[in-house]
Amino acid sequence: MPLKDIIFGKDRYSKSAHRLYVAVVEQARNPVFYSDLGVPDSLDGRFELISLHTFLVLHRLKSETGEAGLAIGQGLVDLMFADMDQSLREMGVGDMGVGKRVKKMAEAFQGRVAAYSSALVADEETQLHDALRRNLFGTRDQVEAHDLGQISDYLRHQAAFLGQQKSADILQGIIAFSQPGQK
Repeated sequence: MPLKDIIFGKDRYSKSAHRLYVAVVEQARNPVFYSDLGVPDSLDGRFELISLHTFLVLHRLKSETGEAGLAIGQGLVDLMFADMDQSLREMGVGDMGVGKRVKKMAEAFQGRVAAYSSALVADEETQLHDALRRNLFGTRDQVEAHDLGQISDYLRHQAAFLGQQKSADILQGIIAFSQPGQK
């Protein structure tokens, strides 16, 4: 489905999902992640940060009951992958290759969601560090313990911060992320 159809579609939750995705991308583009926290400033690094922040929003939406939370979450994921598809095409990836790459990205995203969710629910530091090292920092040969600790703290803090935001706002697509390094 084309990106414009998802954004401007007839689905009553599409505008909320679009607002959330815009917030996710804005947060993922925060230069602090790349300059201070060691996230690779590359296509992979940007995909990882968009995936991480999409996970955080999905994690928050899980607490919503009814169809709205599920529909908005699905809309958010659909937007993310429509954007990835469009970005690959703009980079010159041919039609034959786009589908395969997006499928790989979707599988990778599902794995990240499972790993981050499991680590957050278990409240297990080592498990979260392993998931972050393997995914967010996966293209780096070595990861500084400081960077890993900072991102781990950020992820936990952000999940709690999003959890405090009003359901009505979240369901309208109104969300705020704290700045990396803030507590």
